[in-house]
Parts: sequence; structure tokens; C-alpha cells
Amino acid sequence: MTSSVTMEEGVMDSITNTAEPSISPKSFEWTSTAIVQAISLFLITGLVEVIGGWCVWVSIRGNDRGKKGWWFAVLGSCLLIGYGFLPCLQPSNSFGRIYAVYGGFFIVLSFLLGWALDGDRPDIGDAVGGVIVLVGVLLMMLWPRN
Repeated sequence: MTSSVTMEEGVMDSITNTAEPSISPKSFEWTSTAIVQAISLFLITGLVEVIGGWCVWVSIRGNDRGKKGWWFAVLGSCLLIGYGFLPCLQPSNSFGRIYAVYGGFFIVLSFLLGWALDGDRPDIGDAVGGVIVLVGVLLMMLWPRN
């Protein structure tokens, strides 16, 4: 029995067979290393995004201490560009889930960095909401999937 492969099929096979195996969101399993990597990346990504946004904010709008120079906006913009690439380092390929879970970390880091950078202390409602958000996003992230 002989098989006949057309040129188009051969080209398509060579395009779709990559050196790195692809990880589908359905086949991905969380290990302790992947969890530490993901949470670390969420924290780094959040720091970069919030600090970048804050730099632009204080350059354009200012805060209690006045406005910062134009170069703060440039620095903030560069950080925000870098932020756009950081989620690509996540161990899971589930784009929507990674961004949804990151959103919870972003909320909590926004409160904490607002407090650190501008002295805007979170209140009890912010703290309770932040805990609820983190529990929710970790549940979404770690829920067993088939």
C-alpha cells in the first residue's frame, strides 16, 4: 500500500510541525513550579503596569506633590509597552484565563501601589474586596479542568 502526499500537504505538514510542542489550555496541568512562576509573573506584570500607569498619571495629572516632568510620561509609556509582553511568559496558553486571573492581581497591586506611591491608603472595603478578588482568581486559575 502506497500513500500519496501532495506538495501542498507536505508544505502544510512542515509548517504545522514545530520544534516546540504546543500546550493546549485543556491539556495544561498546574505544578508547584508553574504556580510559583505564574504568580511571580502576575506580581511583576502588575508592578510594571501600575508603576507605568502611575508615571504617566503624575506627568499628565499630577498628585498632591504636583506634576512630574514629561520624561515620566515617556518612562511610563516604555514600562507599559514592556507590560504588554510579560503575560506571554506565563506557563499556560489560555489567553483569556491568564488575563482574567491577572486582573485580580492588578486590582490588589493598584491599591497597594497607590498607597505606596501616593499615600492613598486602602480602607476595609478595599481590603475585603481585594481578598475576595484574589480568592476568586486563584480559584479560576487552579480549578481542575478536563
